[in-house]
Amino acid sequence: MHAHGAHAHSHGTGRVLRISLAVTALYIALLVVAGIRAHSLALLSEAGHNLSDFLALLLSLAAVYLEGRPPSATKTYGYRRAGVLAALVNSLSLVVVSALIFYEAYQRLQHPEPVRAGLMIWVAAAGVAMNGGIALLLWRSVRDVNVRSALLHEVGDTVSTAAVIVGGWIILMTGQSWVDPALSIGIGVAILWSSFGIVRETLNILLEGTPRGMSLDQIESCVRGIVGVADVHDLHVWSIGSENHALSAHVKIADMATSESDVILRAINEKLGQSFGIRHTTIQLEHAVCETAHECVIAVGDDSDSGDRLHSHHDHAAH
Repeated sequence: MHAHGAHAHSHGTGRVLRISLAVTALYIALLVVAGIRAHSLALLSEAGHNLSDFLALLLSLAAVYLEGRPPSATKTYGYRRAGVLAALVNSLSLVVVSALIFYEAYQRLQHPEPVRAGLMIWVAAAGVAMNGGIALLLWRSVRDVNVRSALLHEVGDTVSTAAVIVGGWIILMTGQSWVDPALSIGIGVAILWSSFGIVRETLNILLEGTPRGMSLDQIESCVRGIVGVADVHDLHVWSIGSENHALSAHVKIADMATSESDVILRAINEKLGQSFGIRHTTIQLEHAVCETAHECVIAVGDDSDSGDRLHSHHDHAAH
């Protein structure tokens, strides 16, 4: 059931991304033609912004395909981080686009050109409708950092294009052509702002940091509260992909039969899944106190009992 649901989600997201790609390509062509005819740097900046959106959507679509591929002997987690890498590339590309916009805006401020504000307004209005529609389609998959990076592109476009409408109206009313490059600078700032959050999150995933919105202290407290758990240490939580979290830990329990300890293990996994959405776990149950200065390998116990001095790692995995 889980695999079928993931496949259906991937198929639906892929369809939305393909529709978004086609619409975005048509709008880019419109922006370029209209920007040249209207002598509007703001419209041409929007064309560049939308080109980055097109590449973002294309990367996201490729990542959705790769994430759907099954694990193999060489890729034991499959390609779940393909979407994370796509999101990072998308966000970094926005930084480059912003730099180009800032440069062109500076040049235009030095050498102002008359702008056809009426054409500028109508094309921007079409852009608001298009980008807003795409953003609504992508909103259903917003939990995926890959799709969220594409969504941020679209939301940023919707806001910046709406600003172009306001700027066009101001130019129409006042004749002040400097408003056009000033708008471009504002668009560039909005692009940078939207990209930084995604860059930070993707780097956190790639560096196997604690997932966004999770507290290691809360997770440890939750596990300690389960009946039969005496101690928790060597706790690690990280993300395999944007929606796939994993955990490993050493859990101290009383000395008991394996059949009894399995009850505790099941309770731990159920609680982690329900409370934190963590369903891939590697938990080592032990009844000796471990030295954890580096890794938990040496048990501290009675010197007369050599069996308590060392223990091997027997992983209980729950997927």
